[in-house]
Amino acid sequence: MVNFMSTEKSAQVVKGDIIRLEYNAWTVDTNEMIDTTSEEKAKEASIFNEKFTYAPMPLLVGGGRIFEGLDEALVGAKVGKETEVIIPPEKAAGPRDPKLVEVHSVREFLKQEVEPHPGMEVSMHNKTGIITSVSAGRVKVDFNRRFAGQSLKYVFTIIERIEGDENKVKAMLEMDYGTSEGFVISKDGDVVKLVLPDVCKYDSKWTMAKYKVVADLRELFGKVTVDLVEEYVKKDEAKAEEKAPEELGSEEDKS
Repeated sequence: MVNFMSTEKSAQVVKGDIIRLEYNAWTVDTNEMIDTTSEEKAKEASIFNEKFTYAPMPLLVGGGRIFEGLDEALVGAKVGKETEVIIPPEKAAGPRDPKLVEVHSVREFLKQEVEPHPGMEVSMHNKTGIITSVSAGRVKVDFNRRFAGQSLKYVFTIIERIEGDENKVKAMLEMDYGTSEGFVISKDGDVVKLVLPDVCKYDSKWTMAKYKVVADLRELFGKVTVDLVEEYVKKDEAKAEEKAPEELGSEEDKS
């Protein structure tokens, strides 16, 4: 179900567009807010996470970074118009599988110096799950994807459709790395060149993010070559030489 909340004429979004998206999301059954791009609303719903940046998010439409149902709803939506969509489980977090709910002994957790409690996220045997109950020495852990089996409601607004190659690349960096600050960006034909800021040389987050950046740039521009350039600038020896006589003079003044 898609309900357009405005009749104002505006540009329609197509697959492959880069946009900035503002949204709020709830579970349909319980009307519990589960996600938002608004810091104020996150605090009101007691889901605020200080590690998140609350702002309209950059997104490649059709890039598979969000729930399938939401991605589909973006195609054909109009910039600046509030849109409501109900996403069924099969196009959200998927159906719920009872076999993914497991019972473990409390001792397994205590051996790892972990005091289990309902709502705690845990990693066991290369799987991540949520503890749903603790009783009689047993811990029930649900390894289903979060919100599996639930229909979700999104109310969203596409704030803008980003135009211009450089602006699109900046948005991709924000999406994959969290920031585009310090990057020098250029595109010449089928070559995209990124001169990296110094922080990337030492940031383990960039080590992982760069593969997403390259993949998304190719999704955006097609078969392009992506040059990632690290620059190690030679220190200006002339300035050092100019500074030396001043330092010497100051020492002489002291004697």
